[in-house]
Amino acid sequence: MPWTLFDTAVGRCGLAWNDAGLTWVQLPEEDRDATRARLLSKAGDAGTIASAKTTPPWVKDAMARLREHLAGKPQDLSRVPLDIARVPDFTAKIYRAAQAVPAGRTATYGELAGIAGSPGASRAVGRAMATNPWPVIVPCHRVVAAGGGAGGFSAYGGLVTKEKILKLEGATLTPSNQASLFDAVTSTARLPFDAGEAIRTLSAGDPILGKHIAKTGPLRLQLKATEGTFAALAESIVYQQLSGRAAATIFGRVRALYPGGHLDPKKLLATDDARLRAAGLSAAKLASVKDLAARTLSGEVPPLPELARMDDETIIERLTSVRGVGRWTVEMLLIFRLGRPDVLPVADYGIKKAFARLFPKPARGGRTKYGPNELPDAAALQTRGERWKPFRSVASWYLWRALDPATRDPKSSD
Repeated sequence: MPWTLFDTAVGRCGLAWNDAGLTWVQLPEEDRDATRARLLSKAGDAGTIASAKTTPPWVKDAMARLREHLAGKPQDLSRVPLDIARVPDFTAKIYRAAQAVPAGRTATYGELAGIAGSPGASRAVGRAMATNPWPVIVPCHRVVAAGGGAGGFSAYGGLVTKEKILKLEGATLTPSNQASLFDAVTSTARLPFDAGEAIRTLSAGDPILGKHIAKTGPLRLQLKATEGTFAALAESIVYQQLSGRAAATIFGRVRALYPGGHLDPKKLLATDDARLRAAGLSAAKLASVKDLAARTLSGEVPPLPELARMDDETIIERLTSVRGVGRWTVEMLLIFRLGRPDVLPVADYGIKKAFARLFPKPARGGRTKYGPNELPDAAALQTRGERWKPFRSVASWYLWRALDPATRDPKSSD
């Protein structure tokens, strides 16, 4: 199968084809070598690179159109020949429906399912977009989630690349109601929501919590600085089941293995296991941070700019695929790194303990207190938490403060 590489305004791209049409469109990877390697891995029976003489005119025309398109001059790419017989009939219908979405516009997964004549098949549309062999020509970047969500994008760079292409076409991802913190990731970064509004909303919606908030005082939730998703999750893995002082010592030793203390997934993968074990990592945590590094390099763990475009549940789903990273770990990242306002970690022991001190049991009309060794279940937390939306992260912060000696009710007991 012949193939070629060509330069565009967004980087080096590639095409592979057969007599029926294009079989693969390759968008730029991290560098030119990576782009070539990715193209060859996807082109199947790829032969040698085609010369200018052996490249068919229709392929040259496709290259020219893609160059223009990626230079900000939208082209009609729907007539570029594709070997559509390589995909199932339903998937082919989805791809043709996607090509009907014009440049400068977007459609949701549900809308695309309707265009394809299969209302309700949103998940199938998502799977088809994730495995699209012809990005840009089949414009999966124009397909977004319902309610203003960005959806996904499987090419290198993820949602950052998706938005870049949309901007070239004169469109953009629908702005999220969650502000990005990634232009200011220091611990002095401002919260991306109004703390006063959060306190007023919580106090009005839940008098018991409101009384506790008044007693505790102003919200002092601070965002923790981070180098990136990889470093943040690596730190979380190291800190699991250890005291803060012991974990900080081990994490400091791990960072000291690298220039400037900067954690880099590629360098960590190349580090001998014995050196990481000597720094204090257990065998299980070593396996976890190496899995994290590998998934970061493969693009499964999104970089910070991409996380900024994702909703909370999508982030949780993506990051919990990493060995040793559970839902609680990601919820802590959402609250203390990303500043997401509406996260309630119902499995957190501190949240449960504080809830038992402040709130009555839901049974018997809420007139019974929790016993000294009783904790609420997740359902009780979630039910009460409905009153705290859309500021459950702030409610969580105040619940944790109920365990501080200065804010504890002197009549309460463990």
